Amino acid sequence: MSHRTEQIRNIALVGHSGAGKTTLCEALLQAGGTIQTAGTVERGTTVSDFDPMEKARGHSINSTITSIDHGGVHINLIDTPGYPDFRGPTLSALAAVETCAVVLDAAAGIAHGSQRMMDYARARRLCRLIVVNKIDHEGIDLELLVEQLRETFGPECLPINLPSGGATGVVDCFGRGEGSADFGSVAQAHQRILDQVVEVNETVMGRYLEEGEAGLSGQELHDAFEQCLREGHLVPICFVSARTGAGIAELLALFESLMPHPGEANPPLFVKGSGPAAEPFRTIPDPARHVVADVFKIVNDPFVGKLGVFRVYQGTVRRDTQLFIDDGKKPFKVGHLFKLRGKDHVEIDEAVPGDIAAVAKVEEIHFDAVLHDSHDEDHIHLKPIDFPQPMFGLAIEPQHKGQEQKLATALHRLAEEDPCFRVEHNKELNETVIRGLGELHLRVMLERMRERYGVEVSTRPPRIAYRETVSGRADGHHRHKKQTGGAGQFGEVFLRVEPLARGTGFAFEDDTVGGSIPNQFIPAIEKGVRQVLEHGAIAGYQIQDVKVVVYDGKHHPVDSKEIAFVTAGRKAFLDAIGKARPIVLEPIVNLDVSVPEAHMGDVTGGLAGKRARINGTDALRGGELVVKAQVPLAEVGDYANELKAVTGGKGRYTIEFSHYEPVPPQVQKQLAEAFRPRTDDD
Repeated sequence: MSHRTEQIRNIALVGHSGAGKTTLCEALLQAGGTIQTAGTVERGTTVSDFDPMEKARGHSINSTITSIDHGGVHINLIDTPGYPDFRGPTLSALAAVETCAVVLDAAAGIAHGSQRMMDYARARRLCRLIVVNKIDHEGIDLELLVEQLRETFGPECLPINLPSGGATGVVDCFGRGEGSADFGSVAQAHQRILDQVVEVNETVMGRYLEEGEAGLSGQELHDAFEQCLREGHLVPICFVSARTGAGIAELLALFESLMPHPGEANPPLFVKGSGPAAEPFRTIPDPARHVVADVFKIVNDPFVGKLGVFRVYQGTVRRDTQLFIDDGKKPFKVGHLFKLRGKDHVEIDEAVPGDIAAVAKVEEIHFDAVLHDSHDEDHIHLKPIDFPQPMFGLAIEPQHKGQEQKLATALHRLAEEDPCFRVEHNKELNETVIRGLGELHLRVMLERMRERYGVEVSTRPPRIAYRETVSGRADGHHRHKKQTGGAGQFGEVFLRVEPLARGTGFAFEDDTVGGSIPNQFIPAIEKGVRQVLEHGAIAGYQIQDVKVVVYDGKHHPVDSKEIAFVTAGRKAFLDAIGKARPIVLEPIVNLDVSVPEAHMGDVTGGLAGKRARINGTDALRGGELVVKAQVPLAEVGDYANELKAVTGGKGRYTIEFSHYEPVPPQVQKQLAEAFRPRTDDD
């Protein structure tokens, strides 16, 4: 089916695990005529959860794209995972949509993950919609839940429909103010949402005050409603039961008639250039302009090959189109253009602005790549997504010799698909470490590695990513002089080190005058300094947040060589660090622990023994609390098992990197004693 930009709706279904997003997606696909019969998660027959691992586990691991053509509108739906460990694919999906539909379980209420997704969507300036699912559960207080939603997310959260007939259907509160609901007044809900909508537009507000609701046209109300969504002035609440079908047709109609199309929503956050010189770049959803598209998902399909899934923001992508990747000079030809419908790849002729499509077998394509057909669009990129830092790590090595290259290929493919899966290699320890968002995340990755690529690995806890820095300012000096019978080596360096603000990194300055050190040797000094940065000075960890200023030195017209100044720079830097009160830094993580209230004391007591700082608690519905703390990463290596033991498997947690802090003196002493420093001959 061909369609225009004005007919497209892009919607991501997000929310906590167990909210019923996949079942809701099935119900919408059936209501829209895409499928004849809705599948079930229990039987592994849904369009979204087609991966064998998803079928076996009974929950989503990947984001899945499908679509509905109904009522003259083309709806791209993205079903996303709910577990915090798989937040990478979920957040990636937010870069491709205008509307974020946060799905809640009516019985479980507002889970911590739902709050996080609302925050992410607000930060991306997306239109937000709250879908309360499972309204057919017995003994739930939906009226209380609405009050909690408004208290948690703001008074802009208003019901756009209400359950009726004992949760067997819903009654519209926006288009009309008539009918009866299971709770509350339909007329009052209608008035509240109407007042909220009209006040965002002065012209509409003026006519409404003069002539009342009858004086407003349907288009004026639609435009004001869309403006409210775009400005975050309204977050509609709607009610459904994906299991019984209650409210599904009304939700589909809401997508079609009131959710914004790509030309109505806030413009995407593209910039041209990098650093301070970067300027905003406005894409225009015009099919006749140059192509600008962003790759938000990579799939390594065993049958099709590497698949790059992208959202078109400007121009039209057709088969045989020549596209550049980022700032590359060599284009690739679009041989086949696909629409994704779960596991099926449907060939299409073109993708217009706002649409989601995919290309296959382009090895250079990567996550967050910008595709374009003109060098006028070089140096353009979408504002990066604020992904959580992967902190949970395992050191791995192949179980069988000769599989090193096979392992490297598998890790590369897995990292391409998940922006929150990271592979690190510590050259000094010859240690490969994989990092993810939690134990479950890495367990799934190891299973994929075994099932998809035939690689089995041994695992162990990784070394903690400590860092070194200085806490004071000091001068360093070294004269390197070596005579070997022929031409000798000579280089003398005076430099100064001083601390930088935490997280700044490293700065190097040449402040020499009068040619005391010729310009061609300054890079050699920096090279020597960077050798120390990489290998550490007191405990063997990378040095950060340090400024080095070379201010004097001497050279010899014959014996001065690059190697001499590399050595002199390295040892002068070591000399300065030793005087500048060096310290070891450890990574501190934000730890959010969700537990039943009965286990609160056990959890906080356990954290106190881990040098944790408790920053407070949040109450969730259902007697659950979220303990917020900051803890050294070194203290939470086996926290998953500890929490499971303390709470009987009812607790869960998330960690995100926060910052680095100095370790206690006794820990620094232990780390320094275990370090074998580099000798003069190394």
